[in-house]
Amino acid sequence: MISLLDYGAGNVRSLRNAIHALGFSLTEIARPEDILQAERLIFPGVGAFGAAMERLHRLGYVEPLKEYLATGRPFLGICIGLQALFEGSEESPGVAGLGLIPGRIRRFDASDLSVPHMGWNDARVERASPLFADYAGEKLYFVHSYRAEPSPENADWRLATTDYGSPFLSAVQRGRVAAVQFHPEKSGAAGLRLLQHFLAADAGGAPVAGWSPRPADAPTHFAKRVIACLDVRANDAGDLVVTKGDQYDVRESGEVRNLGKPVELAQRYYEEGADEITFLNITAFRDFPLADQPMLEVLRRTSERVFVPLTIGGGIRAFTDASGTSYSALDVADEYFRSGADKISIGSDAVATVERYLERGCGDGTSAIEEIARVYGNQAVVISIDPRRVYVRSPDETRHQTVETATPGPDGERYCWFQCTIKGGREGRDVDAVELARVCEALGAGEILLNSIDRDGSGAGFDLELIGAVRAAVSIPVIASSGAGCVEHFAEVFAATGVEAALAAGIFHRREVPIQAVKSYLREQGIETRV
Repeated sequence: MISLLDYGAGNVRSLRNAIHALGFSLTEIARPEDILQAERLIFPGVGAFGAAMERLHRLGYVEPLKEYLATGRPFLGICIGLQALFEGSEESPGVAGLGLIPGRIRRFDASDLSVPHMGWNDARVERASPLFADYAGEKLYFVHSYRAEPSPENADWRLATTDYGSPFLSAVQRGRVAAVQFHPEKSGAAGLRLLQHFLAADAGGAPVAGWSPRPADAPTHFAKRVIACLDVRANDAGDLVVTKGDQYDVRESGEVRNLGKPVELAQRYYEEGADEITFLNITAFRDFPLADQPMLEVLRRTSERVFVPLTIGGGIRAFTDASGTSYSALDVADEYFRSGADKISIGSDAVATVERYLERGCGDGTSAIEEIARVYGNQAVVISIDPRRVYVRSPDETRHQTVETATPGPDGERYCWFQCTIKGGREGRDVDAVELARVCEALGAGEILLNSIDRDGSGAGFDLELIGAVRAAVSIPVIASSGAGCVEHFAEVFAATGVEAALAAGIFHRREVPIQAVKSYLREQGIETRV
């Protein structure tokens, strides 16, 4: 009996789908007593340490979970499922963990790292375990701001470590109790194999024949991400299609440009090596998203076939429906997470939030960014910024942060600032991209998706001046978007700005630039990628 402890935090659908894809069935933990009846227990989780422990206590799961662990029966914790095994976390002072492993969870040092640690890294397996029986150093998907540090006190639990600044525990195991910091259900084939070993084998059994540890001084390497983006909207016949516009105009000869079906295209990109898939619901501002069943169904079906992270954007904000019932942005995000999303992208609503923040000088805890981050963690919130250039003759002409540009304006202006827009680029606001990114980070966002209206669909390359300005202003990961036209553009943006990821749409949809061609070229240039 394989039992899943779903306490209501984050995207557990993808883990269910991965287990079913491997040919196994699951039972769900519905009551505290179900925990003690499990034969193999999986405890996944994302989000804040304190919120996770609070839910476990509220559901009455803490004591039976401790009792199950004490028996030494097969257990696999994932992400928060690893961190909860420790005594506590800096993320939630005063909140006790399960206390099985000595030590406290500590935050990454953001002084010289982007935090969260979000993306693909490998693991240094330091002792034999059937979980890693055929692991060959492949990249695994991590997304976390806090980590477990190896120490003499927890040495008997230490199974694998990963380097991000300094080494942290990426896998722990003692007997049949194991946990991993990465997400195997989001780690492609390598992650599915690890799940297969836990589900089918004796995870605490005899050492693997012929196994030898990776040298202790062999570093692991963090990879740059290549992301495929799918703009999804209904066409004139009412069918959801992937489309792409130039400067956000998605019509061609009067019809919505149709570049394929979203689920099939997402699966193709997964098979071609995309590190993440992003869906942008570009008509969501017109609709009530909880009634947007076709888009939710796209997420559900995609998560059955695609085992890398999925992001959804478009319409993530508070709503009141036709009957007068109000729904918070958190209610909307909950439904998207349950349908298969790993991250939520917030666009126009983030601009309105920052405008209110600048008026008050602080947040009030009620914005979509703050609410979602508080429950699901910073890593679940992506801010999608759609800026356009505004040229000025001198920095003194505007209060906004300017750059001296290598591409002067129409009247020879040598400076510009980057104005944020809303409603798909149709309306400009008095907020610039740099201050929006800074404020959103302060409110709890974990990643920036940085578009460019000026470069969108141009094939002229990423706007390095825009990207460099925003990247220098924040300590959270930044995804460069808009303008890619060839493999050289990807290497250029990584080398020039240090961003963690680069995204493209049209050139992938039209097969002008294959994803594997991008990755091969990056490796030729000495840039680490997931193979």
